[in-house]
Amino acid sequence: MSDSIVAAPGVPDHFPQRIVCLTEEPTEVLYALGEDHRIVGISGFTVRPPRARKEKPKVSAFINAKIGEILKLEPDLAIGFSDIQADIARELIKAGVEVWISNHRSVDGILAYIRRLGAMVGAHGKAEAYAQRAEQHIAEIRAAVAKLPRRPKVYFEEWDEPIITGIRWVAEIIGIAGGDDCFPELARESLAKQRILPNGDEVVRRAPDIILGSWCGKRFRPERVAARPGWDTIPAVRNGDLYEVKSPIILQPGPAALFDGLDAIHRIIVEWALR
Repeated sequence: MSDSIVAAPGVPDHFPQRIVCLTEEPTEVLYALGEDHRIVGISGFTVRPPRARKEKPKVSAFINAKIGEILKLEPDLAIGFSDIQADIARELIKAGVEVWISNHRSVDGILAYIRRLGAMVGAHGKAEAYAQRAEQHIAEIRAAVAKLPRRPKVYFEEWDEPIITGIRWVAEIIGIAGGDDCFPELARESLAKQRILPNGDEVVRRAPDIILGSWCGKRFRPERVAARPGWDTIPAVRNGDLYEVKSPIILQPGPAALFDGLDAIHRIIVEWALR
């Protein structure tokens, strides 16, 4: 699909020219759209695409940023995610930087985010094509799932101490991939503190068939999970169905979750369903 908003040769490009990406998902989207030349700074947690780490200066973490370094880059737009980055946004706004903080938490929200970001940089056509590609991929997974003989109950753990269950887009991806999230009522809660379990008893009671772990910033340890008191009765533990899903492909509300994250979870569910 051709892009309908690209400036003609010799005509000034009136869209943002110097963008700082405070989280990974805008970096991944802009690279995918071929608009990476607009990026002047990225999050230190960025791993997608790999070349971004080599090409762009790292100026932020998630809850803090190098405000002075960002200002030296003279950005005309900074893009971040969620209320957690409110303090960073406030400091940049006070310094005169235009800031966009998205707050999406669902699969539909990710798709809308791709389209909105594309429009903001004058790449509406390319963004629409990219979003449609993601939608087609989701449709193909749904069609494959419809042929599976059974659906597992899936428990997703975002953190271990305290135990935090999965956020909304993760629960939705589990559903698309062929499973049923064990804590759908908690998945609707946007803040991690609202998804904390007092202990593991309720996980035992809900008896998941599969346990998925993605502990942001550290390696998932299935042997530690399996050793929790009473968890030996859980079907997933009895059958050894505990798996890590790497954080960069599932805990970022961006394209990675709709492609690699969805594929990873779908493969695990298919293997279980056809066993």
